[in-house]
Amino acid sequence: MITPAFAQGAGATAGGAEIAFQVIPFVLIFVIMYFLILRPQQKRVKDHQALIKAVRRDDTVVTNGGLVGRVVKSQDDQPEIEVEIAPNVRVRVVRSMISEVRAKGGPAKAA
Repeated sequence: MITPAFAQGAGATAGGAEIAFQVIPFVLIFVIMYFLILRPQQKRVKDHQALIKAVRRDDTVVTNGGLVGRVVKSQDDQPEIEVEIAPNVRVRVVRSMISEVRAKGGPAKAA
């Protein structure tokens, strides 16, 4: 005959393996999230920082607010740049609010 204490002790030896099988799905979810969400986001941030550092005078920029203008004044050590959005209308824009840098300013030549 098997005593109740002995029967309960037999299940406890397999408990370590059960815990490992319960943790594996969480580890897999984290790995999938890293490759699908975190890594591309880090790449986008790195590309945006490089884009902001490369802004020079006469570049055409688009801000997060949708303003399109030409950079008039840009200094590497300053957090702001001066953008001309219309003739004789200049605004200061924080560098981090630039969403896009288009080709160098200047109109396209007529064919």
